[in-house]
Amino acid sequence: MKITVIVKTGSKKGPLVEPVSDTSLRVYLREKPHDGEANAALMKLLSDHLNVPKTSIKIVAGAKSHVKIIEC
Repeated sequence: MKITVIVKTGSKKGPLVEPVSDTSLRVYLREKPHDGEANAALMKLLSDHLNVPKTSIKIVAGAKSHVKIIEC
């Protein structure tokens, strides 16, 4: 399953996951995009939200972008 994720980093709302459509999510994170901290926090949050292990979630596209394609 592929999911489009729009990531808002450095947010005071976070950590929060909002569904946008059936295949897309908006995620608010407190972490800044520095040294992979935001991507690591995103993986942990998505694994909790989707009830899957962190090892089964992969960033297919957009590792350095705010719009990412996640496969799980």
